[in-house]
Amino acid sequence: MALTEVQIKKARPFDKRYILTDQNGLYLEVMTTGAKYWRVRYWFNKHERRISIGEYPLVSLKEARIKRDEIRKMIYEGKDPVNFKKIQPTETPRPTFGSVFDEWMEKRIIPVCTQGYAKQVRSRMKTHILPYLRDTSIASITSLDLLNVLRRIEARGTIDIAHRVKQICGQVFQYGIATGVCENDPSFPLRGALKAHKLKHQASIIDPRQVGALMAAIDSYPATIVRCAMKFQALTFVRPGELRMGEWAEINVPQAEWIIPAEKMKMRRPHIVPLSVQAFEILEEIKICTGHGRYIFPSARTPAGNRPMSENGILAALRSMGYEKGVMTGHGFRSTASTLLNANGWNRDVIERQLAHQESNSVRASYNFAEYLPERRKMMQWWADYLDELKAL
Repeated sequence: MALTEVQIKKARPFDKRYILTDQNGLYLEVMTTGAKYWRVRYWFNKHERRISIGEYPLVSLKEARIKRDEIRKMIYEGKDPVNFKKIQPTETPRPTFGSVFDEWMEKRIIPVCTQGYAKQVRSRMKTHILPYLRDTSIASITSLDLLNVLRRIEARGTIDIAHRVKQICGQVFQYGIATGVCENDPSFPLRGALKAHKLKHQASIIDPRQVGALMAAIDSYPATIVRCAMKFQALTFVRPGELRMGEWAEINVPQAEWIIPAEKMKMRRPHIVPLSVQAFEILEEIKICTGHGRYIFPSARTPAGNRPMSENGILAALRSMGYEKGVMTGHGFRSTASTLLNANGWNRDVIERQLAHQESNSVRASYNFAEYLPERRKMMQWWADYLDELKAL
């Protein structure tokens, strides 16, 4: 009786290997490990012979029958199949972890995430994982294989990186499962296998009086572009990369908004930043210097204004003002705003929406860039007035 795909897929390993017979000498051998191999049993010159023609599912039932018929034809022609390499198994190359990772990057990360995030993911994997697993069949990687690589990272004391890389690997394996190139995610059983790591929050100032002192210190910073950039970031609490890449063309003056396009946002979704009166005053001040160029806060080295300011511009300014590492960063303005807005009773959903944090509901997220906009306008103006009050203390 001929085999069916359903029978083959349901075949489970036992303590001893066994066979499932098809027709005309073709059978499937199920190993104790769960591997399944196609073989053909035939007679040549009154001697019984057996030949392997590949592993299931890399060689499907239909392909196995075609190979079997090729073998039978050779026997009919008086040729022993064992002596002819041309009919030896021609297994389909197994997708490697590296090839699946590259495909995952192209289809799942690059189209929806920022260039900076995609670059960071590729760099981490290239440094920590791909040297050891790139050419390994993704279907053959075990939890122990992955753990051995992750512990190399852990041994260097970079516990946080080890956890982050494990998460990335898990996403690659999940993509492999979805595309049918592997059957399980070996990173899943590793929960708890690595040393625990403490979540590190971006350094920020949350004491109101200290925030006021910071704003006063920013007012005294001599470099105009960087000074205005720090004040604007404090008022808008956007991410440093979004601030640096801000363009004059994105400012909607009639609506008092800064509309950041999706390609510049971390999760590739457009974002509206309502602009307070104070924020507009900063734009008017800086426009004298940079309004002729593309970027609102360009690099001081490019008079034409066609290159954004340095990634370290604000960080270097904070350091020169006496705010050392662990005290305040450019990203810390977001934490400062979040903490103090929550402390002053503003709606948490409104705050989270203005921070452009990821919405767990992807359908809702694609439409909610203007959600709570009236409340956000009020909140942003209140925040600007509050910073002025703190600075006056």
